[in-house]
Amino acid sequence: MRIHGSRLALAALSALAATAVFTTQAGATSFDQGISVQPYGHISEGDTITLSGTYHCEAPSLVGTSLQIAAAVVQGNTRLAFGGGEAQCDGAEHEWHATGTLRFTPDVHPGEALAEVRLNEITLSGLMPKSIDTVAEETREIRLIAR
Repeated sequence: MRIHGSRLALAALSALAATAVFTTQAGATSFDQGISVQPYGHISEGDTITLSGTYHCEAPSLVGTSLQIAAAVVQGNTRLAFGGGEAQCDGAEHEWHATGTLRFTPDVHPGEALAEVRLNEITLSGLMPKSIDTVAEETREIRLIAR
């Protein structure tokens, strides 16, 4: 079976175009929204854990839609998730801080951990979420430090 030169060129061009369209940087979205977490977190004497970092996002186009920051720490077999509040989406870079309680997760301690942070777009239907889409995320090894 012989393939004509024009078909071969078209197939190669199509493959290159698909690669260019569907390839983005790690942690980036097609709308230039991003979130990062610092390489360390803090555990206070009052049994709270705090993570921080930066984010940037554009305002959601749909009415009734907001962007929320979600954070989690994984250490051993324990995963603790907590919120970081609503994001201010104006295209500028902003700092975020999220604090969770260790009252029900005493296994989280100073040392190495995995941090997961997400920028979630939440669309409401009345008072209930209609959809939750992650528009940016980062997962990285961090160090938890006792204060």
